Formats: sequence, structure tokens, C-alpha cells
Amino acid sequence: MSDFFESDAITKGYDAGISRRIFNYIRPYKALVAATALALLVGTAGELVLPIVVRSIVDRALMPSWRTVGTAAEPAPEAKDLHLAGDEPRVGGSFVIPTARIAALTARDRAALEARGLIDALDWYYCDLSTLGEPGRAVVAQRSALFLLEGRHAIILSRDLKTLTPAEARSLRSSDLALVSSLSFLLLAVLLVVLCCAFVQTFASSLIGQRIMKDLRMEIFRHASTRSLAFLSRQPVGRLVTRMTSDVETINQFFTDVIVAFLKDAALMVGVLIVLLSMDVRLALVALATLPPVLIVTLISRGKARDAFRRQRQWVSKVNSYIAERLSGISVVQLFIREEASRREFEAHDRELLGASLGEMYVFATFRPLVDLFANISVAVVLWYGASLLSLQILSLGTLIAFVNLIRMFYAPVMDISEKYTLLQSAMAGGERVFALLDETERVPDSPKVAMPSSIRGHIEFDRVSFAYKEGEWILRDLSFSVEPGEMVAIVGPTGAGKTTIANLITRLWDIQRGSIRIDGYDLRQLPLDGLRKAVQPVLQDVFLFSGSIEENIRLGDEVTVDRMRAASAAVHADEFIDRMPGGFAEVLSEGAANISQGQRQLLSFARVLAHEPSIIILDEATSSIDTETEQLVQRGLEALLAGRTSVVIAHRLSTIRHANRILVLAEGAVAESGTHEELLQLRGLYWNLYRLQYGGDVGLREAGS
Repeated sequence: MSDFFESDAITKGYDAGISRRIFNYIRPYKALVAATALALLVGTAGELVLPIVVRSIVDRALMPSWRTVGTAAEPAPEAKDLHLAGDEPRVGGSFVIPTARIAALTARDRAALEARGLIDALDWYYCDLSTLGEPGRAVVAQRSALFLLEGRHAIILSRDLKTLTPAEARSLRSSDLALVSSLSFLLLAVLLVVLCCAFVQTFASSLIGQRIMKDLRMEIFRHASTRSLAFLSRQPVGRLVTRMTSDVETINQFFTDVIVAFLKDAALMVGVLIVLLSMDVRLALVALATLPPVLIVTLISRGKARDAFRRQRQWVSKVNSYIAERLSGISVVQLFIREEASRREFEAHDRELLGASLGEMYVFATFRPLVDLFANISVAVVLWYGASLLSLQILSLGTLIAFVNLIRMFYAPVMDISEKYTLLQSAMAGGERVFALLDETERVPDSPKVAMPSSIRGHIEFDRVSFAYKEGEWILRDLSFSVEPGEMVAIVGPTGAGKTTIANLITRLWDIQRGSIRIDGYDLRQLPLDGLRKAVQPVLQDVFLFSGSIEENIRLGDEVTVDRMRAASAAVHADEFIDRMPGGFAEVLSEGAANISQGQRQLLSFARVLAHEPSIIILDEATSSIDTETEQLVQRGLEALLAGRTSVVIAHRLSTIRHANRILVLAEGAVAESGTHEELLQLRGLYWNLYRLQYGGDVGLREAGS
């Protein structure tokens, strides 16, 4: 099978130029971008706050721990990191401070303070009698032997706190229970904020992506529809469709799945590192020491994933192409009994696709567990080292729990970024293909120098016209002829003589290389292209009707009145079969108008052209697919409707042009003979030979008999 359709790149490295062009499409949606960015920042901050809130719940409410710090005649320099302001609670001549503040000291400073007896090694529980409820104060009074009191401050050893009854402990720790409730509500509020931000971020980024896809599709469609036939003839329809669908979808993924995800993951990772370092530098450095293996595995997996993704996409494309080709030509497959051979070929392609898909699966099936393994190793190392700090009472339990949550939060983006990198490469390749199409400038120039005349008489003049589809391969050579207003001129000749080319040139589907073509004295290149094509309407050999009603196919979205549409249909006798249909003009045609005959499709194409009332009509092999009976109906209709209009008729069936005002016989891109049907037969030249070959026998006798 040909690889013609798989010649484009599937993945591409990051390209700043393509990214800039993609971001240009964001400008109309700055408000949505701002909403996305704000939601991303607030949501990320909220996610980082969650472990901090959990730490506060553990350290300040669930397992509060306090220490007494003695005072000395001269302040110890090692105590500067305790940040004693003098307004801390004092009991028995010692400050009472949370253990977490002591945990901030270095081991050496703490050892020095302990050696001087300034730090008590015992854990205490502190309560403020002024904020304690009556039941709590009653517990302090009843268990006064367990408490140290000074004014409104009371402390009890943590081990003695455990000897209280549950009711006494609940009364004494009422403030802790209130703090748990308030922090839990704060946790719930943060979770709701994160949820709302995630919704806004997802919705806004998806809306941006969808709108950009819409804009891109419209731009590509407008751009492609205005390119020249020279360019479009080199582009498979499937490729253009892919540009407007699959490639545009990869750009949508660039916004919704790549850029937003990258920004969020990067912000989250940086935020996690900042929070870790702010909580405990020692434990943070231990956690960071486990990162290098993860980075190495990520880099290796990224390359493997790119190769696996490329191979998988290539085989998806090949399998899709094979299916489309075989199903389109299924009649040929069945007629030549190639079903089994096609099945074997498809099985081979399908096996390759399976292997490619499994290869991609193996990469991610290996990478994800490895990242999970390193994440768990990091957590284990942090727990091991954190437990030693906890045992030395230089780290709080809440901080250790927060570290574990933050490390897991850090590794999730590592996996996500690696997996999104392949999507980034695919988006870059899709963007490159889309912008390559948008950068294509090959089109028929439309730079009118004069306004379109209000009426066209229909005088056509070819003046020494030379034209080639490919450079050096001339189809027309110094071709000169003229068509008078209202005249019907037929053009005949052998295959390849340039008959259809003339029809294409009059409508400026192609531009000539030499000479000039004039209508009513105006060079075609000086007239507006849309005005020219309204004045000159072709009926092509290959009729194309759109899916939709008969009325829609005749009007083609133009302001054609019902009376004009019906008159045009009646003139070509299309109304005879339209009226027999259940829906009449509202009858819906299937794809390719397969629910009507070829002859009926041809009649509808006639009605479509005539309903738009052109000044010049070009019939290119227009009766080649119509049976003899239908042809007679069409000829009668055309004779009436072509009266007063200039018409150029291109035909192989010479019987359809016998009544033309003039017949031009082309040979090797130039006019070889010119005259009426009878005049050309009398010349016994090229036309006489074509007529004889087409109908056989003695042309003279045939003409006499007719």
C-alpha cells in the first residue's frame, strides 16, 4: 500500500515559533486566559495550603506539645533562633513555648542550651485559664497537684495529661476541640476553593481550546477554498480534512492538556519545594536527594514514549487508510475474489498496529510503576530520617505528616509532565502542518482594476493564449478565436486537445501564462473574480450535488426565487422527475445524490446553472452521461434558454452540436478547423474524420439520409 498519506511528521520537538503562532489565537480570549491563570494560581496555592492546615491540626490541636525554657542572667546567644519576645506565657520563672519553635534550632544550639539547663526535656500541655471554660477550670482546681500555675497560665506534663478521665481531658482540651473544628472548616473551605478553581480552570481552558479550534477550522476552510486548483489538485482531500480535524484537535490539546497542565505542574512542584524548605531544610534536602534517579528515568522514558507514540500513530494512519481504500473499492475486491487476500493484508497491518500499541503500553506500564517506586522510596527515606528527628524532639509529627503529603504531591506532576511531553510533540507537528497550509499563497490573483459591468453582452475573445498545467508542457499554443454575443460555439477535438482547459480558463479556475482572454473587451484578470464567476457559469462533465434537498442544490445559498428555480427546472425538463418525487423540491438527496440517476443529476446541474441566470454558459461534456431520450428533452430546453446567451459547448458526442452557430476543432492546442457542421463535413478534414470514426459508414450518405 502506498505511503502517500503518511508522509507528514507525526511528532516534532518543541518549536518556539509555532508556539508563538498558536498563542496569537488566544488574544481575543484574554478574559478567559486571565480567569484560567487566576484559577490555576489560587487552586495551586490551595493545594499547597492543605498539608499546612493538616500540620496545624496535628501539632496545635491533636497532639500539642510545649516546652519550658529557662531564663538566665545573660541571654544565651544560642537562643536567638527561639525568637523570644518576652510576652510568652511564664510559669515558675520559665517561658512556655511550643515544641515546634525549639525544633527550628540546630542540633548544636539545642545541645548548648540543654547543657546550660535552659531547655526542659519534658513535654508539657499548656492552657490559658482565661479562655478555658468553667468545666476546664474545675478540672484544674480538682487536679491542682498535677498542674503548675502562675496567674492565668497552667501547664501539665503530657504524661500526666493521659491520667485524666476522658471527660476531664475533654473539658480541659475544649479549646483544642474548638481549634480542630475551626481548622476542619478551614480545610473544607480550602477544598471547596480548590474544587471551584479546578472547575473554572478546566472549563475556561477547554472553552479557549474549543473556540480556537473553531477559529482555526474556519480560517483553514476559507484559506483552502480560495487556493488555486493548481495547489488543490496536488492535495489529497483526506489530507485537507485531516488538517481541519485531527491537526486542529492536537492544537486544542496543546491548550487543554499540555500548556495548562505544564503550568500547573510546574507551579505545584515549585510551590512544594518552597513549602518543604520553609518547613524544615534538613528534611527537604533529604527528600531532594532522591530526585536524580527520577529525572534520569523520566528522560529515558520520554524518548521511548515519543518513539512508541510515533510508531503507533503511523500504523493507525496506515490501518485507517487501508480500511477506507478497501471499503471504497469493495465491489472490485468482491468481483476479483480478493476478500481472503485483503483479509490477510489487513491482518498483517492490524498485527503491526497491535505491536505498536503494546509498545506504547509497555513504556507507560514501566514508567509509572518506576515513578511510584521512587516516590515511595522518597517517602520511606523521609519517614526514616524524620523519625530520628522526631525522636530527638527537633521535628513535630504534623511536619512529618505534611512532608509525606507534599512529597506525594510533588511526584504526581513528574509523571504528568513526562506523559504530556508526547502530546506537546504531537501538537507541535500538528501546528506545523496547519501553519504550512495557512502559509500557502498559491491562488488565482484577485486584484481587479475595473468594476464589474452591470451587464455582460457575452463577447469572448482568446488572443494568442498559451497555457500549461506544468511548466514546459503546453496544452494551448497561441490559441486565438472569438465568440460573438448570443452565439453558440462548440469546441471538439481528440482527447488532450485542451477542450476542458478552455472552460477552466474562461472562469479563471486557472490563469494563462501568455496572451489574454477578454470578455466584452475586458481582460479577465482586470475583473473581480466573484463577479466574473457569477457572469460565467459552467456545467461540468462530473456533476457534483451536495447532500440536502433539491431546492438547496439549485439555490446553493443564493437569493434565487421560487419562480426562477421552477422556471429553470421546467426549461431543462427536470421538473418532470422532481414532481414525481414524494418531497418534490424538498426531496433530500443522499450523499453523492445516489438516490437519483446520472441523467437526473445532470438535469439538476442544468437547472442550477440556469436558475442563477448567467450571461455566459459553458457546457463541458454536459450530455455525456444522459440517455438518448433524456438528451432530447435537454436539447429542447437548452435551445430555448440559450437563446440570447453566449454559450460554449464542449462535447465528444458530435450529434449534440450539429446546430451550433460555429464549431471549433482543436488539435495540439490550436484551432485546426472552424465552421458549421455542414461546412466542416465538406472540408473532409479532422472534423469529418472524427465524425466518421464516431458513427462509421459513409458520412455523405448518412448526412443525406438525415
